[in-house]
Amino acid sequence: MLNITSLPSEIRQLCRDAKLDTSTPGLALGYVQANLVVLPYSLAFEFLLFCQRNPKPCPVLDVTEVGDFEPKIIAPAADIRTDLPRYRIFRYGELIEETTDIKAFWRNDLVAFLIGCSFSFENAMLNAEIPVRHVEEAKNVPMYKTNIQCHPTSVFSSPLVVSMRPLPANNIVRAVEVTSRYYKAHGSPVHIGNPEAIGIRDLNKPDYGDAVTINDGEVPVFWACGVTTQTAILQAKPELAITHSPGHMFISDLKDEFLTL
Repeated sequence: MLNITSLPSEIRQLCRDAKLDTSTPGLALGYVQANLVVLPYSLAFEFLLFCQRNPKPCPVLDVTEVGDFEPKIIAPAADIRTDLPRYRIFRYGELIEETTDIKAFWRNDLVAFLIGCSFSFENAMLNAEIPVRHVEEAKNVPMYKTNIQCHPTSVFSSPLVVSMRPLPANNIVRAVEVTSRYYKAHGSPVHIGNPEAIGIRDLNKPDYGDAVTINDGEVPVFWACGVTTQTAILQAKPELAITHSPGHMFISDLKDEFLTL
């Protein structure tokens, strides 16, 4: 049975065997989780430039060789075609399919990018006795599009997408201290408090993920989110793009401390 102490290789094998297609918050705590973006080689440099200009939502952890499906830096022997719980397939900016295996879509001209994820600092939050509500409620983290614009390239542009964790006011400073060390997992929050200030109208209606309970006296805290890359893909409309399904991350062999300053 899966639990917080399951090894990354065990979780990847379950994905490969089509026995796991759920979201991954709380799994393999202590190990780095990553967003996935797969694009044709013709767009790889432009996408890397977008990530370089927007390191907060798009911290690059690994980039595969053209046509190679093994993320050699963060999980040697893994297969990004099968080892995530769920994928999204886009054609010209339209979501055409969700699937648990992308072998049928794989081509020799594709490049895979693994992007840092805020799930990677949640173990540190829990160790610091800071609540992580979506883990407590066994849900996917709520994610929202904002009115903050990323720095564009000639091809890619996007509003910033954020994840939200409600915290008691007396935990906020500690949460900033803990998460700021994880600069390759989005680092410190980008906004604290009033969601309307960043264009979010209703916290109970996330654009991605699940709504969570916000108790009296708690403050919504927002971190940059790697799903920003998916909104960039929707606007760029490449002839093919493959991503993880939001919250259904690639779990690497790297320990979380790899992402710290």
